[in-house]
Amino acid sequence: MTDRDVIIRVRGLRNQFGAQVVHDNLDLDVRRGEIIGIVGGSGTGKSVLMRSIIGLQEPAAGTIEIHGRSTASLSERDAKELRRTWGVLFQNGALFTSLTVAENVQVPLREYYRMDDHLLDEIAAFKIAMVGLDRDAGPKYPSDLSGGMRKRAGLARALALDPSILFLDEPTAGLDPIGATAIDDLVRQLQQTLGLTVFLITHDLDTLHSVCDRVAVLADKRVITVGTIDELLAYPHPWVQEYFKGPRGRAALQIAGGADTSGHGEGG
Repeated sequence: MTDRDVIIRVRGLRNQFGAQVVHDNLDLDVRRGEIIGIVGGSGTGKSVLMRSIIGLQEPAAGTIEIHGRSTASLSERDAKELRRTWGVLFQNGALFTSLTVAENVQVPLREYYRMDDHLLDEIAAFKIAMVGLDRDAGPKYPSDLSGGMRKRAGLARALALDPSILFLDEPTAGLDPIGATAIDDLVRQLQQTLGLTVFLITHDLDTLHSVCDRVAVLADKRVITVGTIDELLAYPHPWVQEYFKGPRGRAALQIAGGADTSGHGEGG
């Protein structure tokens, strides 16, 4: 793998809050064009890692490179331009409740460009349609939407600037299985159509199986392993084994293809 294949490179990352150390000497490479899932137990700092990468959390140590550029050494102008290359879907959509869906989508457009209202409305309508919402969703407020619709609206805003990287924090949390599957399908479709790199934090085993090319596991204050589901099934760490081979993990595997999780297969 060459440097050109790595779109995000994290080295020696340390995050702490007072005496509490969340990450210590964490390394991670995110490959261009992949969907990488980020998993870990409660308190392992999945969202903190994402916030560090996008500049909302200043790490105590370490380096972060995006598109080959160190985020720590950029001028304010260059940092703003780099931020234009990614979009973020926070948990629960994080929409501005006082703005309509269309106005929410227009927020990043107004920050970076000077456009007349007609053009803003056209772009917002296009992004809203792109994520599978009806055109009449644009004038609605977040309180008028279902949970799944709010996720889609947040995704439309994340795509407003045509980013190359998409950060998703628990995109299926709080959704019923049908709604969660629909979001998974949408993420994979958008990734393939737009050529996105997707950094996806999730607890949803079905999501990991259905859309992720690789999965990074946070434990012991670092990324302990990164690989495909099959590679993680063979990884001996106790948390990884319990997560992927516990009752829910076995059910997800059966749905994904009926793999043997009994521990009595070859090499068991």
